[in-house]
Amino acid sequence: MRKGNNKIAKSAPDSLKLLWLKGFFKSWKKYAQVVKNLSDGGYNFSTPELGMALKRAKHLTRRGKRTNYEYIQKYPFTDNEK
Repeated sequence: MRKGNNKIAKSAPDSLKLLWLKGFFKSWKKYAQVVKNLSDGGYNFSTPELGMALKRAKHLTRRGKRTNYEYIQKYPFTDNEK
């Protein structure tokens, strides 16, 4: 049963925005940490789908090398973000 104003993400980019809204990306997060957090919330996206969403997210930046990327927010979430 859902409580209050819980938002539901129907795509990988939307789920990343929900994590961003919650402040998940305030510090560097590895891909595995992102997958675990999404999985705990009931979101299970394919590896390519989530990888592409992380790569294209304009509010995140990444560092590292292939198969070992880490992600962090470029700026904090604000109410006027979509």
